[in-house]
Amino acid sequence: MITWTIKKFDDLSPHELYTILRLRSEVFVVEQNCVFLDMDNKDQSSYHLMGWRNGQLVTYTRLVQPGIAYAEPSIGRVVTSPSARGTGIGKLVMEKSIEEAERLFGKKAIKIGAQLYLKKFYHSFGFEQSSDIYDEDGIEHIEMTRE
Repeated sequence: MITWTIKKFDDLSPHELYTILRLRSEVFVVEQNCVFLDMDNKDQSSYHLMGWRNGQLVTYTRLVQPGIAYAEPSIGRVVTSPSARGTGIGKLVMEKSIEEAERLFGKKAIKIGAQLYLKKFYHSFGFEQSSDIYDEDGIEHIEMTRE
């Protein structure tokens, strides 16, 4: 059972913010062995979708308003705790993220920057590749758009 919480940056408690940044660091920096500056000044104007199970943050996404990362609204920093993988939670967080993005920003195109190896996963939610492959911090990425 997942308990969903969505908050604007200024409404996050220090505990929630720490937990979010820890999970993002655990996966994007340590697990993927990628040194990069995760805190990119987009968090402050974004919504933060958290999936909790038994008091632990097991999945998270950042919903970025139009005009910040792209002209369109965006879903970013999609992450699932290693302890929760293989349970279908990645699918759940994307479904919930799309639902919340449409609620917050209206039913319009959503753009993401996706790691190339996840192209098929995001395609299953209606995202289509909309850019050439590019390197971001040593990892191949593509932009994908869901009309």
